[in-house]
Amino acid sequence: MNNVYQQENACSSVRGKPTKMQNRYEKLLAECDPNLKPGRKVEGTLKWHSPLDQPFHIAGFGWFAGERKYRRLPTLAEGMVPEAVDRLANHTAGGQVRFRTDSTSLSVRVKLKGKAHLPHMAPTGQCGVDCYVGDFGALKFVSTTKFDFTLDEYESSLFAGWSNETRSIVLNLPLYQGIEEIWIGLDEYASVMSPPAYACNKKVVFYGTSVTQGGCASRPGMLHTNILSRRIPLEFVNLGFSGSGRGEAEVAQVVSRIEDPACFILDYEGNCKSTELFAQTLPEFIRICRSRHPDTPILVPSRIRYARESEHAWLYEARTERKELQQDVVHHLRAQGDHSIYFFDGSELLGEDYRECTVDGSHPTDLGYIHMANGYEPVLRALLL
Repeated sequence: MNNVYQQENACSSVRGKPTKMQNRYEKLLAECDPNLKPGRKVEGTLKWHSPLDQPFHIAGFGWFAGERKYRRLPTLAEGMVPEAVDRLANHTAGGQVRFRTDSTSLSVRVKLKGKAHLPHMAPTGQCGVDCYVGDFGALKFVSTTKFDFTLDEYESSLFAGWSNETRSIVLNLPLYQGIEEIWIGLDEYASVMSPPAYACNKKVVFYGTSVTQGGCASRPGMLHTNILSRRIPLEFVNLGFSGSGRGEAEVAQVVSRIEDPACFILDYEGNCKSTELFAQTLPEFIRICRSRHPDTPILVPSRIRYARESEHAWLYEARTERKELQQDVVHHLRAQGDHSIYFFDGSELLGEDYRECTVDGSHPTDLGYIHMANGYEPVLRALLL
């Protein structure tokens, strides 16, 4: 039966639709373990709320206050930034819905801009929403949406049957897909209140690569910037652009316009095609940010180690060469009087077991992102709190 299933499945991948054998196999699997079924709708009456309305708070989108869009960059005229960056800005990595409620149940309805499509990243990370309950420093994971990943719309229960005590809720939005609409389903007569306040209104801004964006966390809450947002009471803005965060000056001009940045973390080295290009873009990106924010801390981390470095010496050589460049740039600027710029050695972020911390040798798993958050946390606390 396994050989038959594999053959049928191989044929279905060519045709782009499931076969009868595949559907039967999936049905049998779900019957063996009901936890593997897509999420069911909650029985009873729910009242559906738009998080665009008060007192819900949308976090993680630097221009949301002015545009009211689930988008990581402002709406831009065509050609102002690379097309790929503009398109990836619609992915909601780092976006959050925050509120308090005494509802005994919580569901979400989500209309995506597209479907899950990455072969090495869980659909729950690409397109899912996960839920945390508690206050800063004590937020606890509850559940993740379960849905049919062949569709671009779903409804899923995150919890039900709880007591009606007031709780702080954080919903983390999809990492590798955009959202057209999201609705929050609560008990019909539940109260909805504003979330706990941040320590201040400043935002921690991460700019970088696919690793920054969240490839390949199993669910949104395991992205390192989301992990850090549970530990440090500040808003985090994630500007990771998969394969496309390359430090272009035109992108730097947009990034630098974020209001009230607490810190800029410029982690885009992994997307640079050459050390020569990196040597051109990094000083200019820093100059543009510094021209608008003369005293804001800027952190320049070197990238994480790739698992393949031991077999491909050129990967190690490129990383160490660019790390030296980063150190030289930071030391030069500090010597000129900029004492708010810092280098951070990211090569040790994944620890001694770095080979076990990625999906494909470069993109972190949940374990990898936990290591990254653990490494960044004391540095950011020293800079910001």
